[in-house]
Amino acid sequence: MGGRDLMGCAQTGSGKTAAFLLPIINVLLQDSRELVVGPNGCAQPQVVIVSPTRELTLQIFNEARKFSFGSVLKIAVAYGGTAVRHQGDSIARGCHILVATPGRLHDFVDRSRVSFESIRFVVLDEADRMLDMGFMPSVEKMMEHTTMVSLTERQTLMFSATFPEDIQHLAGRFLNNYLFVAVGVVGGASTDVEQIFHQVTKYEKQTTLQNLIEEYDGKRILVFVETKRNADFIAAMLSQKQMLTSSIHGDRMQKEREEALHNFKSGKHCILVATAVAARGLDIKNVDVVVNYDLPKSIDEYVHRIGRTGRVGNRGIAVSFYDGDQDAGLVADLAKILRQAEQAVPDFLEGGGTATYKGNKYGGSDIRNFNNATAAVDQGQEPDEEW
Repeated sequence: MGGRDLMGCAQTGSGKTAAFLLPIINVLLQDSRELVVGPNGCAQPQVVIVSPTRELTLQIFNEARKFSFGSVLKIAVAYGGTAVRHQGDSIARGCHILVATPGRLHDFVDRSRVSFESIRFVVLDEADRMLDMGFMPSVEKMMEHTTMVSLTERQTLMFSATFPEDIQHLAGRFLNNYLFVAVGVVGGASTDVEQIFHQVTKYEKQTTLQNLIEEYDGKRILVFVETKRNADFIAAMLSQKQMLTSSIHGDRMQKEREEALHNFKSGKHCILVATAVAARGLDIKNVDVVVNYDLPKSIDEYVHRIGRTGRVGNRGIAVSFYDGDQDAGLVADLAKILRQAEQAVPDFLEGGGTATYKGNKYGGSDIRNFNNATAAVDQGQEPDEEW
C-alpha cells in the first residue's frame, strides 16, 4: 500500500493471493487511469500477474474477478493449452489486470498483442516454482522488454512459500530497494496439519491407500503420486472399487484438467489423484486429507503438498507412505519438519543423518546487507529488530 517493492514469504494457504490482489485493486480504483489499447489491438495492461501453472493462473484470474465485481476494472487471462484467438480477442479489448503464465505471455508480447508501457504493478507469484520449471528466461524477457517501464515507475511484488538464495539474487535484479516480509514458519509445515506416517513397501501401498480411504469415508482426499502413469492407474483402480476418483497431471488436456478439478471441488468426486502440477498454489477448499502415496524428492515439495489441507487456520490431516528403499534421503528433513511443527517423530524417521532443510522461524534469511530496508512479521509477534 505504501508503494514499496516487496518480497513476500509465507506459509502455503496463508492468503498470499488476497494479500496482493486487494491492495492492487484498491489502488486502481482510487487512482484510476485511462485504459490504453495501442495500434492493432496491442493491449497495455496496468497490472501483470505471472504464475507458473495454468491452474494457479485461472485461480488468480477468478479471484481478481470476484474482488473487482461491480467495478469498472477489466480482468483478462492468458495461459497455454487453449485457443490463442479467444484469449487474444479478450485482451485486445483492453484490460487493467492481465493474469498469465510465462510462456503464453511471452507469445502475446512477441505477437505485439501486449506491451508494458502502462504497467503500474508486476506480480511474480510462486517465483521459486517458476525457477524450478525453467520459466525464468521468459520472466527475464518480460522484465527487460523494451516497453517495460523502469524500476522506479512500477511496483514489483514477488510472492512464494520459500525464497532460496538464487531467487533472492533475482529479486535484486527485478525489485528496487524492496521490503522482505516473512510471515509465520516460512518453508515449514503448518501446525494446523496433523502429519501421519505409515512405513510401507511399494507392494503394500495400494492396499494401505484403500484402507485409508475407507477409514476417511466421505472426506475429501487429495492423493499425490510421482508419475503421470501412476496417477491414471490409481484413479482407475479406485474407481473400479466404487471410489469415485479423478486424476490430474501435465499430460491431460486443459479441458480434462479443469473438469477433474471441478469434480473434486464440487464434491462430485471425493478423491483426486495428482502429480506435482496440482501441488503449488491451488486453493482447493475443504481438503480434509492429503496423502503422499509417493513422497517427493525434496522437502520443500513435501511442505507444499501437505499445505493443500489445513489452509487459512483450518485443521487438516496429511498421511505419507514411507518406503525405506526409496525415501531414506528425506528422513532427517522430515524429522526436522515434524519437530518444528511440534509433532511426534516416528522411530523409523529418527537418526537419519543431517537435515538439509534450512527453514527457520522466518523462513530463509534475507541475504542482502541489513542496511537495506527489510521487514519480517511473525504471526502474533512484533517484528524482529534484526530485520
